[in-house]
Amino acid sequence: MGDLQSLRVFINCLDQQSLPRILQICSGVYFQGSVYELSGSEVCLSTGDLVKIIGLELLSVSCEEIDTGTSFELPIQHSGQFRLIAEDLPYNTIEEIVGLCPVGVDAFGSFTFISSSELTVDNFTLPAGKQLTLLSVELDEDGERRARCQLVGQNVASAELLLPLSLKGDFYECEGDRSYSLQEITSSVRLSSRRFRSTNVKNSGGPLIFSPVYEIKAIMQMRKDVVKFPSSLEVDVQDVTEQFQNFVFITPLSMAEVASQPKESFPTMAEILDGPEGNQFFNCSWFQELQKGRHLVLHGWGDTPMVLASTPKGRKGKQYFLISQRYGGQMRRRAREFRSVYELFLASSQSPGLKVSVSQDCEEAEEEGIPALSVGEHLEVLGMASVDRHKDESGAAQKVESLICKRTIEVEDEDDEDDEDNSEELALPLFMAGHFVEKLSDNKKYSLTDLMNSSLPLDIKVVTRDKELEKDPLMGLPALKLEETFKETTVLTSLPSKPDLCFELPVHWLQMSLCFTSDHLPWSIGEPPKLHVETVTEVSENFYYEYHKLTSKAEEPPPRPPKRKPSASEAPKKSPKSRPSISLPNLASTMTQQLEDLSLGQTKAKRPPALLPPDNSLVQPPPLFPRKSSSIAESTSQPNMYVTSPSMAQKSARRLSDQDHDYESIDETLKNTHDSIMHY
Repeated sequence: MGDLQSLRVFINCLDQQSLPRILQICSGVYFQGSVYELSGSEVCLSTGDLVKIIGLELLSVSCEEIDTGTSFELPIQHSGQFRLIAEDLPYNTIEEIVGLCPVGVDAFGSFTFISSSELTVDNFTLPAGKQLTLLSVELDEDGERRARCQLVGQNVASAELLLPLSLKGDFYECEGDRSYSLQEITSSVRLSSRRFRSTNVKNSGGPLIFSPVYEIKAIMQMRKDVVKFPSSLEVDVQDVTEQFQNFVFITPLSMAEVASQPKESFPTMAEILDGPEGNQFFNCSWFQELQKGRHLVLHGWGDTPMVLASTPKGRKGKQYFLISQRYGGQMRRRAREFRSVYELFLASSQSPGLKVSVSQDCEEAEEEGIPALSVGEHLEVLGMASVDRHKDESGAAQKVESLICKRTIEVEDEDDEDDEDNSEELALPLFMAGHFVEKLSDNKKYSLTDLMNSSLPLDIKVVTRDKELEKDPLMGLPALKLEETFKETTVLTSLPSKPDLCFELPVHWLQMSLCFTSDHLPWSIGEPPKLHVETVTEVSENFYYEYHKLTSKAEEPPPRPPKRKPSASEAPKKSPKSRPSISLPNLASTMTQQLEDLSLGQTKAKRPPALLPPDNSLVQPPPLFPRKSSSIAESTSQPNMYVTSPSMAQKSARRLSDQDHDYESIDETLKNTHDSIMHY
């Protein structure tokens, strides 16, 4: 049983290679039954409790000024440097120095000391005040342990001495010129217990004592989850690892740790300690069962080949699936559709000898090197090549990356097929748009294993459901794209109420903790049930994009197409019967000018001219539609200004001359102008 000491001192002196260690709470401010909220979890530290430390993580460093007693914390990445302060108390023997200080030249410097009195060793006299550096401890010919030290003088060459460990005297440590970082101090057992002074002249201050603050990960005897608390708690503990080696703690296991257990540990019962709350990766039924406190049957683990698949976007949006290699449904290949030549290039790089049919006509653009394509023509992709394009305005020839295809032309006269070759090669620029449909050479049914050995992606349709599944979610889908294959470590699991209906838990995508229990398996001894595995797992869009984020490979973007010039065939044709359009900005500026003229109060009232198109000879009056009957008040609206009517102009001039004022109301003018536009 270890000595009683504070938690801080025990952790600072603990060798992490010796973990796990079992501690017993002995005394401190944490009295019997006290509960504290630490690091987001309740921790109850009571006298007599057993705590199993399973991990340490350095959080910060606590610094205490010896002279003032004040303390503060520094981050572990602090860039300042500190110098070691020599101890004032002397060492009485060389053995005491060897026991308390490092032996040999290590990464953090060696121990240098002086003797306050003259020393005589083997007829050699060492004057007082000479510096000695401890190098190593050796055995001499008589089997006596001696300390090899290096003597460095100001005017003499370096020499080495062997001092017996029993040599007595007053030995004092020498203060060196070396500086240490906070990282070096906290990682050395010798340095972490020493005093230091800052090398910063302005803020050197008094002597400092550094104490690392760790976050302790531990298992407690009355809790099923891992607790975390800082090492700075004022608690006295005692190391009882040897006495409680056989004490059973509940050990929380992550999914990765479950998958690292020996095969002989399965099947077994387990309890969920922390469910995967907040995990938005799965849309399947079994995910809803993974709640805290639920019990599971773990049948084993293994590496399962899987396929990531997706559906085309439909009314319910896209769906995504993980399909296990065990899937027993039958599938037929489905023709893929391509919207550009670049898509053809990508598909042909994975499926050599790709054959497609043209599903939409394409007009020829000779200046861009785009050939004409007709619906129904058959193309076979041969390869890639750089093709010379017509010279540009500067006269320089341009190279265009193109897809070389073999085009087969259908001939109506069957007698000519044997006499002439109905195929030709043509180059399709990668930037060319088009519509193509893959030609499939067979209509047979495939298993998922057969297609996984083919080049993916593939478009398929499930035609025969997996009879092992109660409900096959892939059956009835109009199309399914098998995108890529990968291996996933899974844990074969079932619920105790249905031990034969299993599902596979992907280890790397479930952040949850379990613990093995001693409960009996839900079947008779020696009579395990026949297992039926759910081989299709629906995943969310978050899973799909997160997966591609982790496995994405740097690919070159598609080639940027050159700037296209409109060809003669694409020039807009002007119909001779079309009416010239009226420019809306000109119409707005004319209306604004009318308002300005009216607001100036001109002495001679003039009616604004009617807005007419530029060329009156081409203007045809618009057809007059029958209008609804209006009241007398509504009949005073402005007539259509696009219809020339002398009687209207005379009536309007007469109405203006009878008024008392020589200007019109702006509101009325706006209303009249609005009516003119609307009536048109």
